[in-house]
Amino acid sequence: MSIKKTKNYVYKNDFLEFESLDNDFTNEIFEEFDEIANKLNLSSKIDDLLNGEVVNKSENQSATHTALRAEADDIIHIDKACFNFEQKVRAELNLKWFNNSFMLPLKQLNIVTLGIGGSFEGPKLLTELSEPKTSFNFLDDSVKHHFITGSDSSEFSLKLDGLNRKKTFFIVFSKSFRTDETIELLKLAIDWSKDSNKFLFITSNPDEVKKYSCSGIKFTDESISSFDKTIGGRYSIWLDSIRYLYSAHSNLGGGAQLADKNLQDNLEYLHFIKRLSFADIWNHNIKKKSSRTVLSYIWRLRSLPNYIQQLEMESLGKAPNPNSNFKKTGQIIFGGYGPTAQHSYFQLLHQGTHQICADIIASKEDHNSLAFAQAITQSKLLAEGEGEIQLKDESKINGNVPVNLFLLNNTDPFDLGYLIATWEHRTFITAIMLGINPFDQFGVNAGKIYTKKYLADKN
Repeated sequence: MSIKKTKNYVYKNDFLEFESLDNDFTNEIFEEFDEIANKLNLSSKIDDLLNGEVVNKSENQSATHTALRAEADDIIHIDKACFNFEQKVRAELNLKWFNNSFMLPLKQLNIVTLGIGGSFEGPKLLTELSEPKTSFNFLDDSVKHHFITGSDSSEFSLKLDGLNRKKTFFIVFSKSFRTDETIELLKLAIDWSKDSNKFLFITSNPDEVKKYSCSGIKFTDESISSFDKTIGGRYSIWLDSIRYLYSAHSNLGGGAQLADKNLQDNLEYLHFIKRLSFADIWNHNIKKKSSRTVLSYIWRLRSLPNYIQQLEMESLGKAPNPNSNFKKTGQIIFGGYGPTAQHSYFQLLHQGTHQICADIIASKEDHNSLAFAQAITQSKLLAEGEGEIQLKDESKINGNVPVNLFLLNNTDPFDLGYLIATWEHRTFITAIMLGINPFDQFGVNAGKIYTKKYLADKN
């Protein structure tokens, strides 16, 4: 289904169709913002990012997540630790080989991922996209994924209750390997499993992993998949290990790679991304719309709003640059699965007094579904209010919510990779316009520091 309205800005390519239902943001406003972008040398800063230059100034390092998806045909290089992990999984399942094929056992195997933030959001999103197939493409339906995050030990106990220890493997994912929640979960997992062969670690700090070896449990390089510290946790979805373990060897990186090329070589795409970023800044700083809801009307991408929430709020939630014209930085991002959200907080969106924007995501694959109809209908109602059907006084709605409507052509890894990279580009350009660093997250440390002090004082 094509978007029929023409008065709003529309962008379309082979992977997505976009419409901005925001008549306040005019071409004249865009040109004013574009002049600022030119003065900030936006084009050269995009090149710096994609060419591996130092863009994370506060930590004096590059941000190399785009390099992970730069190879042709989304080639995935599996390191020794991931290979070893796969072999252990195969051995546990007692696979029998026949002419390069194998028969699968009937018993279920469990993969438990311990992680938080980007170490949780990315793998969970990819696993849900792969449903009903497992992300371990060689295991078909014989594996069940479990994700454990947070600091409440009851989550660990409840999710592992009844699982077979011999058939349960752990992936422990932490960039720094100093994240309190993940470390506490690891200690519980070691005590529960008592088998070091059941663990795979993904981290940029492998020396920290080895510190958790204990009596009868020894962790070595053979079980540690390392990555460079220049890859931020919220960009770790592009790691070869993550794409291999959670996305069934899919072409996720191919879609992102194409978006990166478009950013440098396709002026129409660049205009589209700039318009997204400029409108975000305009709505926040000028129109005083400090919140934006992100709603996915695609069940297999139901966790995408959570992923986007971290990407934007951790990247753009910074103090304002005193030299910038814009003093409001990142918007508050909230959202969820659209059909569910309609019955929880849409009342406030339609009739409340808060100033809010909306991003709505749907798939043309679902064009005959109720969810797709809801995505189209809610986009127009939020942005324009009632139409030909006259609502009664108590039912009248605001119709003052600027809406970005994204329609994916397909719900597949390639198009998801393209969309996520597009959102990263949007976030990066917004950061350049605001004069802030989107690649650090020092604000996260305060909670860690004071929690440790509280625990130390208590003891």
